[in-house]
Amino acid sequence: MRLDDFDPNINVEDQRGSGGSGFGGFGGGGGGGLLFAFLPMIFNRFGCFGVAIVLGLFLVFGGGLNMLGGGGQMIGGGSGAPTAASRAGSDTNSSCNLDAGSKVACNAFSSADKTWAALFAKEGQRFEAPKLVFYNGEGQSGCGAAQSAMGPFYCPNDQGIYLDTSFFNELSQKFGASGDFAQDYVIAHEFGHHIQNLLGISDKESALQRRSSEVEGNRLSVMLELQADCFAGVWAAQNRDRMDPGDLQEGMTAAHAIGDDTLQQETQGRVVPDSFTHGTSQQRMTWLRRGIDTGDYRQCDTFQGTLG
Repeated sequence: MRLDDFDPNINVEDQRGSGGSGFGGFGGGGGGGLLFAFLPMIFNRFGCFGVAIVLGLFLVFGGGLNMLGGGGQMIGGGSGAPTAASRAGSDTNSSCNLDAGSKVACNAFSSADKTWAALFAKEGQRFEAPKLVFYNGEGQSGCGAAQSAMGPFYCPNDQGIYLDTSFFNELSQKFGASGDFAQDYVIAHEFGHHIQNLLGISDKESALQRRSSEVEGNRLSVMLELQADCFAGVWAAQNRDRMDPGDLQEGMTAAHAIGDDTLQQETQGRVVPDSFTHGTSQQRMTWLRRGIDTGDYRQCDTFQGTLG
């Protein structure tokens, strides 16, 4: 996807500067073993605070994150010159140009920022830009601890999109979803959660979840995640002239790779539909495609009708 270079005025925060490595995956339970298969469910039900408690307990009683597998490394381990991921930029320009993944993230974030600001202005609605926060291994968000195990995520408390860019490597190497559009889709999806926050959708869903059973709460989470996929598609549609041949297939491949059913089959060897929190591979592809085909966020109402 041929995106412009990022606007230097975007809000970027950089918490990198310590070691660590990515685990888990965007929207699902890949990565370091069975614990991480349940982290997205814990995050959706209890937020970052709940995930922080679980990981904290494991660190105390389980011997540390290095025991979880998934190719992680001990924080602070190793020697020699620091890698790009273990340094932090001093301003937006240096943070966004720290490595290739940072540049991709900033370009996609900046594009989504401009696109949604224009859509909101057209509707006479007030738009408030989120911030993009880079971290490496672990960091701190307005929702509590940020862990690479959680994959990219959005925190409504501080309107931050949190990203460990090592996830882009995992997306390509582990999930087989390579290409710049697959990476752009990750950012656009999290930006979609910000749009849900601005529209009041997230608050309504959270209120319903608190009154729901675990199974019903998971179903509501699936609706929210699929809508974010659709919003990502709307962003792409609004920038259709910048899409290259093959971008659509890259997006579909990424959406398929991170479906709950696909991830559960790979990590657990079985599929448990009642535990889905993000939707099946087919559902994720369907709603991303709907956003791309219509370019209209009003067509992304996953809370009405069937999910596909």
